[in-house]
Amino acid sequence: MKQMSNQLKAVNLTLVNDLDLKQIPLDITEDDVYIFDQITRIDLTEEQIKEIIEPQKIYPLQRNVLAVHWHPEHVPIELALKRVEKMFPNKQKELIIPTQHNILMACGNYAGVEVDCYSQGFNQKVQLLVHFRKDKIEKADVFKSMLKHTLKYRSSQLFEFIDTIVRPIEHRLQQAAQESGASELVVEFVKIYVLKIKQLIEQNYTSLPLNMIKNSLLSNFFEYLRPAYGDSLIDRALFFLKAVKKKVKENFSLQYFYRTSEIIEEVRSLGGCIVVPHPEQFWPILLAGYDVDGYEVWNPQSQRYTEFLISVVLDKNKQLGLSKRPLLIFMGDDTHMGEKVKAIKNILKASREIGYQPAWYDLSIQKKLVLHNICKEKVIDEYKQLLDS
Repeated sequence: MKQMSNQLKAVNLTLVNDLDLKQIPLDITEDDVYIFDQITRIDLTEEQIKEIIEPQKIYPLQRNVLAVHWHPEHVPIELALKRVEKMFPNKQKELIIPTQHNILMACGNYAGVEVDCYSQGFNQKVQLLVHFRKDKIEKADVFKSMLKHTLKYRSSQLFEFIDTIVRPIEHRLQQAAQESGASELVVEFVKIYVLKIKQLIEQNYTSLPLNMIKNSLLSNFFEYLRPAYGDSLIDRALFFLKAVKKKVKENFSLQYFYRTSEIIEEVRSLGGCIVVPHPEQFWPILLAGYDVDGYEVWNPQSQRYTEFLISVVLDKNKQLGLSKRPLLIFMGDDTHMGEKVKAIKNILKASREIGYQPAWYDLSIQKKLVLHNICKEKVIDEYKQLLDS
């Protein structure tokens, strides 16, 4: 594999204002092609495979492994499972189901997916974790078509993100620049490289996996520019990109997502089960009364209100009474396996592990769960029973 040129590696700004935009080639360079290849390739090297199957930490005391919210991304599931086996050498009970964004994937006897959908009642995009016993998805043609449409539409947000910068949509750019404190020089620098990324996508579109066409493509590309331009400029560029992305998401039409009720109805018709992930981000969903099997009360992105969310679920179960099946409590590790093999990692995301949710062992949380006879082992048993029924 070609390496980046010594010329690009050698440049390193100490001050953002030292940047001369005229020195940046407007045409696609070999270095641009190299970076694009690195951030979109899905084949793994021997070194990356070893990185996957050799975890840095082992948890010999953990007997029960519950993992129903994690993303294989471009890492083969069998490699992820090898990692799990080594992480938990003494596990006795497990339920491991992948939940790729809008792509249904199977693992052992079960299959799962994390679906984007639209809750019209409170005008917000939400996500659902959907799980099936594997044999139930053999006739899931309609559901698979719904997922395909959702994946394609969600991917289209990247093109709106790009067009906002290079077309440009001036009022969004101005607002993003003000909120991020980006100077005109930083904005112009970002425009130059986003235009290059747009051209690279167009040149390689037919060979790009659809799940690689996502917003993070831009930030991943800029991370590779650190050796060339230094941390100060790239940090400012990324902060500006984040502000632009926020504006894009605020204005992204939700009407082309399937409604939450439509997704739930289709899943139920197939005998699938549904869990609401990180509801503190989608808090109105707690009030919607959707037909779901449980709520995720903790994950690495949603830790602040765990005990409160447990109380909400327990209160809902009281309201349901003995005549209805109680809602289950889940905790999700939200692991993104692709983060573990990136050359430039998001350290927080890369540290997440399939089946490791430390909140289960938090003494304060345990105290609350024990009072209501809730534990991870029991959740595994009860959810398996639902999936298998």
